[in-house]
Amino acid sequence: MARILLIEDDVTFSMILEAFLKKQGFLVEVAHRLKDAQKALKSNSYQLLLADYRLPDGTGLELLQHRLPESNHPPVIMMTSIQDVATAVRAMRLGAFDYITKPVNPDELLMVVREALQQKDIPSAPSAPPTAFITGQSDVARRLHEMIHLVSPTDMSVLIQGESGTGKEYVARTIHENSKRAGAPFVAIDCGAISGEIANSELFGHVKGAFTGALQDKQGLFEAAQGGTLFLDEVGNLSYDIQMKLLRALQERVVQPLGSTHSVPVNVRVIAATNDDLENSVKNGNFREDLYHRLNEFKLRVPALRQRGDDLFLFVEHFIRQANTELTRHVTHLSPDVENIFRHYGWPGNLRELKNVVKRAVLLTPQEEIQKHALPDEMHLLLSQPQPTPAGPDLKALQEATERELILKTLHEVRFNKSKAARLLNIDRKTLYTKLEKYNLLE
Repeated sequence: MARILLIEDDVTFSMILEAFLKKQGFLVEVAHRLKDAQKALKSNSYQLLLADYRLPDGTGLELLQHRLPESNHPPVIMMTSIQDVATAVRAMRLGAFDYITKPVNPDELLMVVREALQQKDIPSAPSAPPTAFITGQSDVARRLHEMIHLVSPTDMSVLIQGESGTGKEYVARTIHENSKRAGAPFVAIDCGAISGEIANSELFGHVKGAFTGALQDKQGLFEAAQGGTLFLDEVGNLSYDIQMKLLRALQERVVQPLGSTHSVPVNVRVIAATNDDLENSVKNGNFREDLYHRLNEFKLRVPALRQRGDDLFLFVEHFIRQANTELTRHVTHLSPDVENIFRHYGWPGNLRELKNVVKRAVLLTPQEEIQKHALPDEMHLLLSQPQPTPAGPDLKALQEATERELILKTLHEVRFNKSKAARLLNIDRKTLYTKLEKYNLLE
C-alpha cells in the first residue's frame, strides 16, 4: 500500500484530499508547512509527495531544489493554480513528475498519482525512449526530416534549437538511430536540472571521497555513452566552469573525473539542444563562444506546433489512440468546438502540452467525442466567437477588432496570466480588465 505525504496549507482542502486518497486505498500523512514536510521526509519513507506550490514558509520548489541524483527520492506532484502553471512547468524541469491545477479534478488526480507510483516501481534505465513521434506532412516537417537524414550518417556535432516541448530529444534520438553509432548507447541529460558539483559529477564522474556524500566511484555520462551519442538538453544552462570542461572534453576527447588526477579517453558524438538563443548568450558573456562554435557544426531548428498546420491533428489522433489504450477508453474524435479551439490555441507547451491535454480529455470523456468541458479552463475562452472584421471605412471598428485579436493572442501566450499580459501589452491591469469586459473576454 503506497504511502503519500500531502503538503497543503489549506486545512479544509487537505482534509478533502486526504479522505479521497484514503478511500482509494493509500496511506496518507499531511504536512501544512514546508519545514514540517522536510522533517517528515528525514524520519519517514514515502512513495509519493503531493505538494502545493504556495506554502506559508516557502514553495513546493524547495522540495526539489535539494534533490541529489544519487538519492532515492519519491516522485513529486505539484498542485498549482492556473496562473502558476509556468512555475509548475519549471518545477517539472527540476524533477517533479507532473503538476495538476486547482480546483483539482478527482479523476485527473487519481490518474496522475497512479502514473507516478507506477513509474516509481519501474527500475531506472539509461535514457528510456520517448513517446512515438509523428513525422508530419507539413513543409516545415518534411524539411526538418530531410536535414536529419542528411546529418545523421556524419560524425558532426549538432545543435538543435526549438521551443520547449517540440520534440528536440526525439530529433536527437533519430539522428543517433540513423548514424554509424546506432549500436552504441544514447545517453540524455537535462542540463537545466543540474548545477555545480552535481553537473561536474554527472557529466565527468567522480572518485570516492571527491566531495561530501561521494561514497564510491561514479562513472560520468561521457563514459556511459562511450562509442555512442550524448544528448545535452538545455545546454545553455551549464555554468561557465562546466562549459570550460565540456569544451576540453570535446576538443581533446578526454574527461577527468572529479577528484581524480587521471584522464579517461572518450569517443562520443555530442548533440546539444536549447530553447534559448545561444548567439545572444554568447554576446552577453553567458556562454563561451568557442564552445558554441564547437557544438554548432550543424544547426537544426524544430518548428513549434503552431507552425505545423494540420500536422496538429495527426498528433491528436496519435495521442487519442495512445490514451485510449492506457485508460481503457473508446474516444474517436473531437467535437467541432474542441477542434476549433485546438486549431486556434497557441500551444505554448507544444507537443508535451498537447499530449497532456488530450490524455486528460480522454480520461474525462466516457463517450466517443471529446467535448469542451474536458479541456482546461484556460482554453475555454476560445469558444467566444471572434468578432468579424468590419467591412467599409469604419476606422474605429477596425481598430477595436485588431485590439481584441491582439489581447486574445497575448492571453493565450501567457496562459491567461493577466498581470503578465498587461505588462506585455504595456497597459495596467485595470485598463486590461476594462478592455476584457468591453470585448466580452472575461472568463
